[in-house]
Amino acid sequence: MNLHEHERFLWGLCYRMTGSAADADDLVQDTFTRALERPPRDLSAPLRPWLTRVAVNLARDALRRRRRSPYVGPWLPEPLETADEVSPLEPVDTAGRYDLLESVSYAFLLALEKLSPKQRAVLLLRDVFDYSVREAAEAVGASEANVKQLHLRARRAMAPYHQQRAVPTRAMQQRNLDALNTFVGAMVAGDVAQVEALLAPQVTGVTDGGGRYHAALNVLHGPQRVTKFLLGVNAKRGAPLDVEVRQLNGFPALVARYDNASDPKLAPLVMVRIDLGPDGKISAVHSVLAPTKLAAFPRRAA
Repeated sequence: MNLHEHERFLWGLCYRMTGSAADADDLVQDTFTRALERPPRDLSAPLRPWLTRVAVNLARDALRRRRRSPYVGPWLPEPLETADEVSPLEPVDTAGRYDLLESVSYAFLLALEKLSPKQRAVLLLRDVFDYSVREAAEAVGASEANVKQLHLRARRAMAPYHQQRAVPTRAMQQRNLDALNTFVGAMVAGDVAQVEALLAPQVTGVTDGGGRYHAALNVLHGPQRVTKFLLGVNAKRGAPLDVEVRQLNGFPALVARYDNASDPKLAPLVMVRIDLGPDGKISAVHSVLAPTKLAAFPRRAA
């Protein structure tokens, strides 16, 4: 029984299900443990469908546990290194069918948070991994009719995502990088007016400190609130020790390291990224500070 050949696929599925590389590690390990301790009855049958069913069930359980457990402040996905990967030409349809890179983008992963665990599994299997209705039904333990309904509801719930869908093509990545550089420059200069001018009227600011470091405990809304909070924290941190731009989850992101010796509540490692709206203005600013999400950073996407 060769489990290793299925590891990359299972890890990618579990990361997209949970938005957590650490959870994906555990889920794949638990799936393989299950296969070794309680293997499928028919060892002559293809192994991947059985492994997929086990992994999906374990991931759904993990999502239910996470939703029952309080998380301090807003939650953001764990960053993944995607290097120079790029999506094919931007799709012209809005029905679905996402490539592997788009399906690890922050916008996509956060949109999945609106779905139930079973809806999320069906959408990923059908629209990312190209499973048939029958194959998806076997994986989630549902009838084909039920899978069709789950898929329809999941796609409807993804409608807001499609309104501002930004596929990580080379052109979109460059637009994002240009906007990020301009935004960072305005932040470093402390130029309140310029920072606010770069932000869309409905911009949101999300800082995930995981309860360990100073972060906004609620999602910030509007240019003024986002600007005030970010510039305030920047003033406390001072100049970073080093800064680099990395390609994370399909788009450029800023990674900065700080000396937090004077205030241990200020994160020593920060990842900042942005989303752009159709008008080219910044529609979201995401900051990940949680040490559990950056401890093994960077992680390579699958």
